[in-house]
Amino acid sequence: MRALVQRVSGASVRVEGRVVAEIGAGLVVLLGVGREDEESTAEGLAEKVRRLRIFEDEEGRMNEDLGEREILCVSQFTLYGDTRKGNRPNFLGAAEAGRARELYELFCERAKAQRGVFGAKMAVELVNEGPVTLMVEA
Repeated sequence: MRALVQRVSGASVRVEGRVVAEIGAGLVVLLGVGREDEESTAEGLAEKVRRLRIFEDEEGRMNEDLGEREILCVSQFTLYGDTRKGNRPNFLGAAEAGRARELYELFCERAKAQRGVFGAKMAVELVNEGPVTLMVEA
């Protein structure tokens, strides 16, 4: 399971022009599910994301976790795009859609995340704070 985690001051997801999710300060998580991933993978990664100490404390150091801030999670199978051979990515490492949806939903539940629409064409808008962007894998 791969997650691109971005610290944001705000973010939203639109599907067909309609806002389906919106948060204030917190994290945007682009989540890719791999073929080998299991329930324990999703649960563990959700806990790790919630505990990441990437918010500034009163001294200006990245030392605080998510706390009361929000998470917006968007499914992103393209995180498993492999471009080592040629210029067209293959997605052989990505989980089958049904299994990916199950693990995406489990991650969102455990992370207490608002979510986009799995498999939909989404427009994600965000204001990256910091900027702080991390790749987190489980």
